[in-house]
Amino acid sequence: VMKATEAKLLDFLKKSPQFVIPIYQRTYSWTEKEVRQLWDDILRAGQNDDISAHFMGSVVYVEKGLYSISAQSPLLVIDGQQRLTTVSLLIAALASAIGEGEPIEGFSPRKLRNYYLLNPEEEGERHFKLILSQTDKASLISILKDAPQPKEHSIRITENLKLFQELLVGQKEDLETVCKGIAKLMVVDISLDRDQDNPHSFSRV
Repeated sequence: VMKATEAKLLDFLKKSPQFVIPIYQRTYSWTEKEVRQLWDDILRAGQNDDISAHFMGSVVYVEKGLYSISAQSPLLVIDGQQRLTTVSLLIAALASAIGEGEPIEGFSPRKLRNYYLLNPEEEGERHFKLILSQTDKASLISILKDAPQPKEHSIRITENLKLFQELLVGQKEDLETVCKGIAKLMVVDISLDRDQDNPHSFSRV
């Protein structure tokens, strides 16, 4: 009924067509403290060849399509939205910070956007890998489109993006370490069987 596998976060993002945050979940809420903690973990892993992986916890989801006719069925995220959103903000900021070039294999701005943030061949909402709820949704989409923020925007999303941009400026002589650290992030990928498990019985973290 429940499948749990360890996965590199980047591989997991790359293969997943789309994550959708259900409307009943609380909105994105990570504070500066949590963002800085993740940043420190990424730098520590990136600087140290003895650290092979940094576990970020689990991502729990249900396939949204009742019948999986297409492989493009969105995944309904039951747990893990805070981590997925924060990493998406970091990748968006990193793609801009790199500008041109490829600090390490696979980390060119184009690859970062097209593997982990966007579905380049899709249109409309399907173009985006992560669909948040409420004001978070419009704010993240504006960032990914490089468009101005809507009047009703998400403070946490915009502030955490700004924080990553500032941290990356401080690290601009060594973006390779950031890339290496992100490549070491691991999650436990937990998929629930839609018919067997009621997602409402899971904690709404």
